[in-house]
Amino acid sequence: MTLLFVHGAGCTGEVFEAQLRAFAHAQAPNLPGHLCAGAPESIGDFADAVNEFVREHGLGHVVLAGHSMGAAIAIETALRKPAWLRGAILIGGGPRMRVAPAFLDGLADDFERTARMIAGYFFAEGSAERVDAALALMRRVGQEQTLRDFRACNDFDALERLEEISVPVLALGGEADKLTPAKHAAALADRVPGAAARIIPGAGHFVMAERPAETNESIAAFLAGLS
Repeated sequence: MTLLFVHGAGCTGEVFEAQLRAFAHAQAPNLPGHLCAGAPESIGDFADAVNEFVREHGLGHVVLAGHSMGAAIAIETALRKPAWLRGAILIGGGPRMRVAPAFLDGLADDFERTARMIAGYFFAEGSAERVDAALALMRRVGQEQTLRDFRACNDFDALERLEEISVPVLALGGEADKLTPAKHAAALADRVPGAAARIIPGAGHFVMAERPAETNESIAAFLAGLS
């Protein structure tokens, strides 16, 4: 079984560094447009790219673990019911991901200031080093793709379709998440048949980076349940 991590808006697969070290059969590719070719504009475009990655690499039994925008991509993929999907782990994300208009306008008109502001919301304990690293990553991805990412999130809405998901689901949230409050993980688990939620204390939106041990333990338990 392959654990396939899907990163969020303005990011790359490197945000899953602690998870890639912990799980032997894990991959965290960069989505199209994120330091590689492509310019996807919707969650559906990203889901197409994930399906193509699975096909190209001959993967047959996959658990998707998506963070933020990646969680939306995992939900969209689960709704499509591909034969290769065995489960979904949704980290700091949900079926409806509205973005504040000030963020969308700011990313278009004053990228540097707005990207730094958004990076400050990523962490419960936003040290200057962490915020600077997140900002540097958004700079590398670039203004155009980062803005496309956030617009894709804002346009995504699968709230009324959650009951159609038929694979096992784990919703992971950070107790101090300012962008996707922890209550959304619990609400998501209530809507998806058989899903479970885990709220990790002391973590913000980037729960997998702030609390890697607790995140990895939750993922490992979920995978063990699938086995």
